[in-house]
Amino acid sequence: MTVLFEKQGPIGIMTLNRPEVYNCINFAVLYDIQKWLDLIRFDKGVRVLVITGAGDKAFCSGADLKERRELSEAEVQKFIFTIRETFSSIERLPKPVIAAINGLALGGGTELALACDLRVMAESAVMGLTETSLGIIPGAGGTQRMSRIVGKGKAKEYIFTAKKISADEALSVGLVNDVVSGKEILNRSLEWGRQIAENAPIAVAQAKYAIDYGYDVDLQTGMAIESNAYQVTIPTKDRLEGLNAFKEKRKPVYRGE
Repeated sequence: MTVLFEKQGPIGIMTLNRPEVYNCINFAVLYDIQKWLDLIRFDKGVRVLVITGAGDKAFCSGADLKERRELSEAEVQKFIFTIRETFSSIERLPKPVIAAINGLALGGGTELALACDLRVMAESAVMGLTETSLGIIPGAGGTQRMSRIVGKGKAKEYIFTAKKISADEALSVGLVNDVVSGKEILNRSLEWGRQIAENAPIAVAQAKYAIDYGYDVDLQTGMAIESNAYQVTIPTKDRLEGLNAFKEKRKPVYRGE
């Protein structure tokens, strides 16, 4: 299997499993990711998804250039379409997704991390949208997501220069949420996952929806999106459970209902 999946309680862990080639992405990896996403999307037992890479050298080194050299022009177009749609499916997953960037994350590897909601990076890891050094540009959302996360000026700097970004710099510009030692990367991601999973799943999903779909619109439209998302939570059993738990001074037990 090019992509492994396991559960630790309410947290799903998806692992790119090609350590011998720095977990680079080929068609098989993309199809396996899509397969797991289809299952995770409707599995109420999975409340948070963590994505990481096998081994300790790479999160994902980008597209499999050995495969790319053998593709026809039409097949390259298909690959770009498939990777773009796959990463967008990760972004649209109605559950929080955490990238545990345990090593090298270049090109498509950085684009994969950008499609996640939160990013934890190992101290020794390196990120970068390096496509212009290969005569192309980021094609799986990198030009759009990077600029929205770090700002237009920084995104242009990183993409135009194909700069490799250290963990310290990534943290300083807001590209990642936290930096930890390589040994702690998965533990920190799971810790965040457990904190998120303690909260009401429908509420978390609607909060993600409101933030994502309200980000690029005017304030009044964003407020309307937030209001509609809030309305979804009102008839839920989880909302009543939260009120009762507060009244009874106990920890709520949310079921995603």
